[in-house]
Amino acid sequence: MNFAEIGVDIERVERFKGRTLENDAHFLKSIFTDSELEYSFSDNHFAQHLCARFCAKEAVIKTLNNMKNADIQYKDIEVLNNKDGSPYINIKKLKKSTFKISLSHTSEYAVAFAIRME
Repeated sequence: MNFAEIGVDIERVERFKGRTLENDAHFLKSIFTDSELEYSFSDNHFAQHLCARFCAKEAVIKTLNNMKNADIQYKDIEVLNNKDGSPYINIKKLKKSTFKISLSHTSEYAVAFAIRME
């Protein structure tokens, strides 16, 4: 590992409350992958899950600030879960970067911390 970059983001869960795939599909699908939407909407607290994933994407983008030609969009960053439930980042466009991610949420706020290692 040559270096590490860090990023953090915090958002209000309210931003995602009341969103539905029926009414907000264009907005949601511009940010989240189908897998992320399926995972988030499988729980009654979907707004917390959506918000935490949005925070993760923002935190990851902050780790990419020094990559001039990265051209990474929200949907390029996928927040998935390991079998044990822990989150991980999948970005197909970045083969040589490894990410560590931590997510947390309450009914009011979600936060994510990301570390990119190369």
